[in-house]
Amino acid sequence: MRIGGLERFSLIDFPGVPAAVVFTRGCNFRCPYCHNGSLLTGETVSDDALSEERVLSFLESRRGRLSGVVVSGGEPTIQPDLPRFLASIRGMGYAVKLDTNGSRPEMIERVISSGLVDHIAMDVKAPCELYSTLSGVSVDTDAVMESLSLIAASGLPHLFRTTIPPGLLTKEDVAAIRALIPEGSPHLIQPCRTENALVPEVCGSGVYSPSPSHNAPAPFPAP
Repeated sequence: MRIGGLERFSLIDFPGVPAAVVFTRGCNFRCPYCHNGSLLTGETVSDDALSEERVLSFLESRRGRLSGVVVSGGEPTIQPDLPRFLASIRGMGYAVKLDTNGSRPEMIERVISSGLVDHIAMDVKAPCELYSTLSGVSVDTDAVMESLSLIAASGLPHLFRTTIPPGLLTKEDVAAIRALIPEGSPHLIQPCRTENALVPEVCGSGVYSPSPSHNAPAPFPAP
C-alpha cells in the first residue's frame, strides 16, 4: 500500500468510534477544489514512518485504545493491495471505515462481499452531466451510479456526502445531486475549504449556501 499520511487519533472521522486515519497516496480524480493535493500522485514517500509496515505496527500498538481505522486518501480503491491491507487491520480487531469517490465499484463490491469494511462514506461530486468538470478528469458516471447502488444495498452504515465548491455548483445542481441518492440513504451537504484548493482560481465566490440535507446525520468532515 502507498501511504501518504497517518492521523493517530480522531473522534470525528468515524462516527462514534475513536479511530486512526490512514491516508493512501494516489487518486484518479483531479478535483479543482481538492485540499489533499499532496496525496494525488502515487509516488512513494521516503519517510519510513509512513511505510505500511510501520503504520501496521503503530495500529498493533494501539489495540485496546483505538476502536477503528479510517482508510481515506487520495482514493484507496485504486490500490490493488487494498483488500489485503484491510484484512490486516481487521485481523487486529479494528472496525474499518472506507472513504471513496465511488469510481471503482468492482473494488467496493469486493471489500463489501469479503466483510472487510464496517462503514463506507462516498463523495458524490455533481450531477452526472457535470461530474467530469467537478472531478477534473473524464468520469464514468455509470460506475459512480453502480457504487451508489452497491453501498446503499450493502446493509452497512454509510454516508453519501457532497462538498459545495464556491462558484461551481448552483442550488439546482445540488437538487439534482440529491435526486441521485438512493431512497433512505443519508446525504450530507458540506461546505468547501478553499484555502488549500488544488486549483484555487476556479473556486470563486459562493453561489450556493449549504443548508441541512435530508436524512443527514451529525456532520463530520471529509478527509
